[in-house]
Amino acid sequence: MFTLPQKESRAPATCPGPTSIQDLDSNSGDDLERECSRKPDRKLPEDCGASGPTAMLSSDSSCLSSRGRVIKWFWDSAEEGYRTYHMDEYDEDKNPSGIINLGTSENKLCFDLLSRRLSQSDMLRVEPSLLQYPDWRGHLFLREEVARFLSFYCKSPNPLKPDNVVVLNGCASLFSTLATVLCEAGEAFLIPAPYYGAITQHVYLYGNVRLVCVYLDSEVTGLDTRPFQLTVEKLEMALQRANSEGVKVKGLILINPHNPLGDIYSPGELRDYLEFAKRHELHVMVDEVYMLSVFEKPAAYRSVLSLEGLPDPQRTHVMWATSKDFGMSGLRFGTLYTENWDVATAVASLCRYHGLSGLVQYQMAQLLRDRDWINQVYLPENHARLKAAHAYVAGELRALGIPFLSRGAGFFIWVDLRKFLPEATFKAEMLLWRQFLDNKVLLSCGQTFECKEPGWFRLVFSDKAHRLRLGMQRVRQVLEGKSRVAEEPSSCQTQEPRSQRR
Repeated sequence: MFTLPQKESRAPATCPGPTSIQDLDSNSGDDLERECSRKPDRKLPEDCGASGPTAMLSSDSSCLSSRGRVIKWFWDSAEEGYRTYHMDEYDEDKNPSGIINLGTSENKLCFDLLSRRLSQSDMLRVEPSLLQYPDWRGHLFLREEVARFLSFYCKSPNPLKPDNVVVLNGCASLFSTLATVLCEAGEAFLIPAPYYGAITQHVYLYGNVRLVCVYLDSEVTGLDTRPFQLTVEKLEMALQRANSEGVKVKGLILINPHNPLGDIYSPGELRDYLEFAKRHELHVMVDEVYMLSVFEKPAAYRSVLSLEGLPDPQRTHVMWATSKDFGMSGLRFGTLYTENWDVATAVASLCRYHGLSGLVQYQMAQLLRDRDWINQVYLPENHARLKAAHAYVAGELRALGIPFLSRGAGFFIWVDLRKFLPEATFKAEMLLWRQFLDNKVLLSCGQTFECKEPGWFRLVFSDKAHRLRLGMQRVRQVLEGKSRVAEEPSSCQTQEPRSQRR
């Protein structure tokens, strides 16, 4: 089977990417045809008709199975922005007029710290056990370090157990394996939208699992509400809608801190969501990949593993990785913590396809156990650099009069560019995205994240100062050259930690 190469950076860095596949069933070519037809920049061949994707792609994909054609379609429809960027990537010396990438959620601020630490002599070790087949859950020495690491940084009330840890090559593989072992083909997860769009591919391509969006909007309805706020009422409504349409929902996906909103769920909200899931016997997959990238003190983050007495521990599965918090998206290390032995065993069985080399496992164990370096060197400096980069971009947006959401977590700001659209459509959003790309700056647009309101963009700020300055100059050039639809302020005001409000 031809496997879609999974790279976190790619799907969200394109617009429009593969949208949610609530209506896409691999057993029906017509469903894929409808999905394709929703892409304003991706025209179906005139003779596609009722024959579906096989006929649509047969001229250039005759060697692929029907599954292979669907996989290739995902790749082709999701990669435009990233491919364009890759062919014309900015380089200060070699290509100063190239594309600045403010669309890929990577931390590019701390390579100096990481390269020094990873180059130290304690990271270099070769012994027979590291070159042989490991326990597919991961070497015991690494699982022990992961358990200690998560116990400390998640503030678990009790020590976490190494037997409940599985390690593999990134959260993309975790989403894929969990979807495969928890759901039958055609079943679904609830997911608050907007959400990190590549999850659509992660759960679908192997497991044929669908996503049911819990749509959130920017409207603020009261003093105690915030834009794009998830509530139990919205979860209940989405579940009821899915049930009425004959879709079997098996779980709920939560991202905390959230991508792309930067939102942080309070302990009370987390418990409410978990209680909802328990009532309906749903699994909960909690992605905490940004948990150490909360750089504003007022933004009080709590891991789900810090809660006393999880409502349904056998159906609560937590994932974390070094891709974001340690700026190592290319190293491919992720971990699952679950108290469900059957789930851990089933995921571990698939780790023979998603495992890490013994040498990488040894390096990760060494890194995670170096608490002094993490606490005294890396985290303080990383947070300071994130805060400074965020402050610069936030200041530029304020100067342009652009509303945005930011809670002091993650690498991105959720930017409201609705007033720059000539009409409130995703076609207009896509045209604005293309104008940015034509002006050599890559952003991620809201449609990629299944945002139901056209005009929202995710802007990544975790980059070096000279690239941020040039990127924001190019953003400003596009926006100042456009006619504004209206001069009235947006109903969604800038949301930041209280210490930064002006």
